[in-house]
Amino acid sequence: MQIKSVAILANPIAGSGKATKIANQLQQFLAYKNIANTVYTRHWPTNDLLTEFSDCWIIGGDGTINYFINQYPNCKSCISLFNGGTGNDFAWKLYGDTSLEERINLILSATPKLIDAGKVNDKLYINCLGVGFDGEILQSMKAIRFIGGHYGYLLAVLYKIFRFKETTIKIESESENWYEKFLLAMVVNSSRAGGGFDIAPTAEINDGALNMVLCKKLPIWKRLWYLPIIKSRKHLTLPFVIHKLGTHFNIQCEKELPIQMDGELFFANKLEIKVLPKQFLFRY
Repeated sequence: MQIKSVAILANPIAGSGKATKIANQLQQFLAYKNIANTVYTRHWPTNDLLTEFSDCWIIGGDGTINYFINQYPNCKSCISLFNGGTGNDFAWKLYGDTSLEERINLILSATPKLIDAGKVNDKLYINCLGVGFDGEILQSMKAIRFIGGHYGYLLAVLYKIFRFKETTIKIESESENWYEKFLLAMVVNSSRAGGGFDIAPTAEINDGALNMVLCKKLPIWKRLWYLPIIKSRKHLTLPFVIHKLGTHFNIQCEKELPIQMDGELFFANKLEIKVLPKQFLFRY
């Protein structure tokens, strides 16, 4: 599928204006290649107008791509991502640590591939979903947002390690049930979150399944002791960690908890989660 026309969709507040600067660079490049394009910042196109473009180039972080898939859940255009936010974990999954020039060249030569998404209640997500601890980390990050990225996330993690209190959660999958206090409960489509934590290092974005990672209740010293092991991607075999693949998960919390979804925050006490196989088309 050839790139015939591109809608450049930038989040004007992502990266303190970084996304807008990248949008101008991409527009100049596409003009040089004689590829029709239109830049959208504050006012993105309607669903009908978006269908006129063969490709959508999105500039921002994980929250921006989350906004896109919920604004255009039936998008059939080819999607490409450019880092422009504080958290770019899903873009890293697709392109690794590439420069802007390297990413453009990769996208121009890439064959489009269908990838999965997740659905939680009435919302879509594409990277990760975290209940309780992960949601409280995101709440804490709002106070230290100026740091951003992995270091801001790590600082929020360290703060919450000392203050977080586990709550009882009931979880149902296709084959098993759990009912106990959990430190961490995540259902992810991709592998990385928090700007560099490989929560589910074996996760694939096109396998028709979601990865659930649970961590049972731990004392503070164990939380600190095992944090480097998570960084080293060796935590899935620990005795207090549960890792399961599935297509459906139901989570019931004893009270309303903060939920982190692709870096966006909402509150709920009941989550119905399922995978949406081959939902979006990406160039990577």
